[in-house]
This record gives sequence, C-alpha cells and structure tokens, in this order.
Amino acid sequence: MAPHAVATLAKAALPSVPGVSLLPGVRKEPSSGHLLLVRRRTGVVVDADHAARYAAVCGFPRKDAVPLPYPHLLGFDLQLALMSEPGFPAPALGLVHVDNVIRSHTPVLPGQVVDVEVRVGEPRPHPRGRIFDFETVVSHEGGDVVWEETSSYLHRGSGDEAAPRGLELAETPPSGAVWRLDAGLGRRYAAVAGDWNPIHVHPLSAKAFGFPRAIAHGMWTMARCVATFENRLPAATTVEASFRKPVLLPGSVAFGSRPRGDGGLDFSLSRPGAPGADPTWHLLGRAFPTPD
Repeated sequence: MAPHAVATLAKAALPSVPGVSLLPGVRKEPSSGHLLLVRRRTGVVVDADHAARYAAVCGFPRKDAVPLPYPHLLGFDLQLALMSEPGFPAPALGLVHVDNVIRSHTPVLPGQVVDVEVRVGEPRPHPRGRIFDFETVVSHEGGDVVWEETSSYLHRGSGDEAAPRGLELAETPPSGAVWRLDAGLGRRYAAVAGDWNPIHVHPLSAKAFGFPRAIAHGMWTMARCVATFENRLPAATTVEASFRKPVLLPGSVAFGSRPRGDGGLDFSLSRPGAPGADPTWHLLGRAFPTPD
C-alpha cells in the first residue's frame, strides 16, 4: 500500500477515536445543508500489473481489458480523502457500504490514461440513519466518460421510517456453486485495493468493532460474482449490488444466478444452508446492458 494511502486511511479513521475526535481539525461538524465535496486526479495511468493482481484475487480470467469493477480502485483513495475532510459530517469508520452501482460505457484498458473525479453531496434519509452517495466518474483524458459508479454508505443514527431502504433487487436462489473463503482473503484484497479497514484484516481488530471474526470486503463479494459472468455481457454493462449480511472469514458462500429478460442476469451470494431452507442473503445483485 502506498504511503499516501496509509496516511489518508489513518486521517479518515481519527474521528472514530475517542478523545481525538474532539480535537480541532478532526472533529466532525453537522452538515450545513449545502454539502458538496469534490476531489479530482488527472493523467492517471491504468497500471497493468495492479489490474492483474486485482483480477487474480477476485477470480477474473485474463483478458485485454481490466475487470469491470476495477476502476473502483482508481477512486477509492479519493473517497477516503473526502471522508477525512473536516467538512464531511461523519467519521469514515462509522460508515457502512450498503449499495453499489457501476455503469460501464466502454472497456478500460491497461496503459490507458484517464481522469478520475469523486464527489459527495448532501445525505439522503434512510430508515436507519442517512445515506451518503459517493459518485465516481472515470473519463478519457479530457474526453468522454468511460465508467461511472455510485457507492452508497449508511451513517447509522435517527432515521426516517418512510424513506427508501435502498436498491430493490430480486432474491435469486443459489444455483449450486459454493465458494470456500479462507481467513487471509481480507488481507489479500486489502493489499490490492488499499482498503485496510480493521474489520476486514484480522479477527481481533474485527472484534473491536462487534464482529466475531474478520469479514470479507463487500466490493470483493461483488467482484467475485461479476467474475463468473462478465464475459457473457456487453462492454457497456450496469451492475447493481446490495450488501446485506457480512461474510465471515473463514467461511463459505453459495452463488446463484439466473437470466433476465433484458439480456442480463440476477445474481446473489447467500449462506449455504439445508435444502429448502430460507437463504440468509449476503449480497443481491443484477447486471444488464447500460442504456444508451
């Protein structure tokens, strides 16, 4: 992990540390009602070796273009940077990634030079708190948009029971494949993605946040699903995912998928259970051609 990414992650975590969270420059202030934060990086070269490491840890086959979810990593440290700004009204370690939507327009190629912009505005209400939508846009250098993403994070608190809960996705039953995930998966993905949130990397640090042991990254679970069907979809593809129950490491997950009428498919990850039992959902998703 690059030194600047370590520093950004540490800064983003400070508002979650008792005592430190009250210091000037660290303390989070309530939203003013006009929140709009933007970070932009230009001239980013898509690193072929990094994309290959990502493909390997997420199960993608070798191909000319980078995996469809890979550009998320081009903007992830910009997300962290926005979360660490004093003007952002919630601590990074208090946010829960609940939904993710990717809209790919054209393939992103290794060696390509792109511009990356991430922005976040005012939160919207949720029954369990409020949602911050981080919008990431990847474009040709000074040109057309090639890839977009909305990452939705929940900050728990007083909510609005009448507000939408998030993406409404089909409950696709398991279709036979079961993946066994080892205890080191979170650390391997973190080493590629730069997401060293302590709930993912060690059972002791995960327990400090209320989990019995480390949990898999939500973006890994989505990417692992996409790896099974990406080659069957057009380059211009939209993928929507809703993260439900966390995946404990080590553990096993059951994958499910079925075709949709629009040329895409619905998919899921669930906890393996007895035949006929109601599944415990870890992830629900769908993929379909991106509209023109």
